[in-house]
Amino acid sequence: MSYSREQILKVVKQENVRFIRLQFTDLFGQIKNVEIPVSQLEKALDNKMMFDGSSIEGFVRIEESDMYLYPDLNTFVIFPWTVEKGKVARFVCDIYHPDGTPFEGDPRSNLKRMLHEMKELGFSEFNVGPEPEFFLFKLNEKGEPTLELNDQGGYFDLAPTDLGENCRRDIVLELEEMGFEIEASHHEVAPGQHEIDFKYQNALKACDDIQTFKLVVKTIARKHGLHATFMAKPLFGMNGSGMHCNLSLFQEGKNAFFDQKGDLQLSDTARQFIAGIMKHAPSFTAITNPTVNSYKRLVPGYEAPCYIAWSARNRSPLIRIPASRGVSTRIEVRSVDPTANPYLAMAVLLAAGLDGIRNQLTPPAPVDRNIYAMTKEERVENGIVDLPATLAQALENLKQDEIITAALGKHLLDHFIEAKEMEWDQFRISVHPWEREQYLALY
Repeated sequence: MSYSREQILKVVKQENVRFIRLQFTDLFGQIKNVEIPVSQLEKALDNKMMFDGSSIEGFVRIEESDMYLYPDLNTFVIFPWTVEKGKVARFVCDIYHPDGTPFEGDPRSNLKRMLHEMKELGFSEFNVGPEPEFFLFKLNEKGEPTLELNDQGGYFDLAPTDLGENCRRDIVLELEEMGFEIEASHHEVAPGQHEIDFKYQNALKACDDIQTFKLVVKTIARKHGLHATFMAKPLFGMNGSGMHCNLSLFQEGKNAFFDQKGDLQLSDTARQFIAGIMKHAPSFTAITNPTVNSYKRLVPGYEAPCYIAWSARNRSPLIRIPASRGVSTRIEVRSVDPTANPYLAMAVLLAAGLDGIRNQLTPPAPVDRNIYAMTKEERVENGIVDLPATLAQALENLKQDEIITAALGKHLLDHFIEAKEMEWDQFRISVHPWEREQYLALY
């Protein structure tokens, strides 16, 4: 929904909104916000709200700290759960330098830059349909998360097995009140694991929605005495949480991936996009799976992809082609997990696909067998390459890929790599419980 300045001022007055949150996303996908009283709203709408960028990790040094928040008026929404204590509304903001230029370290502005590149190639829209999964754990008496699941449900189970059903239903109701079009919500494969799917949107709106979704899920879960986590693999021996991304390009109002006469009714554009995704998957994985823990999910046996291949028939490869055609023709990239910064993830996925289109790359033949059941030799014969096995490996791949590094820009890239190499090093030198269990008595 689009709003004018006048409409927003009118709604705020009618609804007795008392506070405004000016939200933005940092380098690592964490939502930050500056909250102002409603008396400062007009100043915010004039793009005159300043904050200290040096206090946000991955932004700027202290000597260049002044940043301005530019609210996107189309992101205005009133949080339904704040009614009792005085209503709170929010805007998603872009970040600008004092001279009025976009801040190159702002993930949202960076995605806008990539969308501009897409339009220069003749495409009007990059649509994204995300499928984020999450776990619900019980809180202890101090309000801290435990590892105790609140149910023993499985895929598509119902109450009484699925004890998270009421919480999930409340989340859906809150999201719908905020304008989300929810397509499905259900229990996932692992106990305590849930998925809520919402309708595809243009990439910028989809990323805003992912961030809002995470905030709503965590807020409503806590009201139910639960902690919601989007950690990729919180429990050993169970499925991890993914965020499958359904992607499509549009051109002059038509789905550029659909061709009635093409093999599988896929256009050459779709195939080239697939080829670009496959070519750059080893390097964009550092962005789409950005934590040490992400690589505990990308292993055989738990439905997450760990091999670079595509298919219209099975769910073991990196890319699946869902059955819908016409306007709904899309590719599903299955490796992305919900710890990813969505703005960065969509920027690199788009860059990879556009590189395939620019260079008219051809994907290999689809792999319609269960790749998990193939031997290493069979995978080599079929040209199937593994995704990176660790964050360290993914970071090295990222550094070598000119297309993906350019999609991030120097500021985001340098700060991301510096932080993630520190994260890997901290993990590498830590002594983990598994090591003590294996070696303490033995040696």
